[in-house]
Amino acid sequence: MKTYRSTLYFLLALLAISATSCITPKHVRYLQDMPKDGMPINESLEATVAPYDDLRIYVLSSSAGKDDELLKPFNTIQSLGTTGGAANSRLSGYLVDSEGNIQFPVLGTLHVEGLTRLQLQDTIAAQLIRNGQLKDPLVIVRFLNFKVFFLSSSGGKVLNISDERCTFLEALAMSGGLDWYTRRDRIGVMREVDGRRVIHYLDPRSTDIFDDEFFVLQQNDIIFTEERPYKFFNANLNTVLGFISSITGLVTSAVSVITLYKLFENWSW
Repeated sequence: MKTYRSTLYFLLALLAISATSCITPKHVRYLQDMPKDGMPINESLEATVAPYDDLRIYVLSSSAGKDDELLKPFNTIQSLGTTGGAANSRLSGYLVDSEGNIQFPVLGTLHVEGLTRLQLQDTIAAQLIRNGQLKDPLVIVRFLNFKVFFLSSSGGKVLNISDERCTFLEALAMSGGLDWYTRRDRIGVMREVDGRRVIHYLDPRSTDIFDDEFFVLQQNDIIFTEERPYKFFNANLNTVLGFISSITGLVTSAVSVITLYKLFENWSW
């Protein structure tokens, strides 16, 4: 009887240890191969304009005042309604159409798809100078709809990016990070490329992500994760062990009753 109990308790302890030791630091630690002297920053990776982006484009000129008539066509104000008796206005956005074009005042149709924010600024400034509209234009371009979406088994989040650059690691941090059971080797990023939705997988345990074209996220990218297959068991380990403990108690009680019954049966009065 004593041997039976010892064996059962040993098996239960072994089960608990094996279930909780399936995940090691090697499975979850970020950037495991990062050199001690660091890595160079890849500045060439930058978000580019895509169809259905909403762009804010503002034109200034040092040789013209802010309210100069030459600047007014480019900096129109769009009323967004009235709030509390006061007009709520902002610079109107330029919506990129399905062909990757915008309709810009005076210059007409501009193909902007695939350009970075800085490239678009330089393109518009160069055309304004070439057409003789302004001598020294200063063009400022901002994304108005830069969002990244994060999906996991525990829910989803919309990440509103305040500037035009968001890396894969920054998005993971903004979403609250990855829990213990998330697979690091299959974190997907879904993106629209040339009219098709593609999925690319990144592994934050390796510094290879710094050179990956998906490391710098584009607006409307969707990040999704997968859980390890034994998450459910680990998450419910206490319940399982409690159930086994209850069964063990019942078996022990039954064995005790049977033992006592045999003792009474063999007792000679």
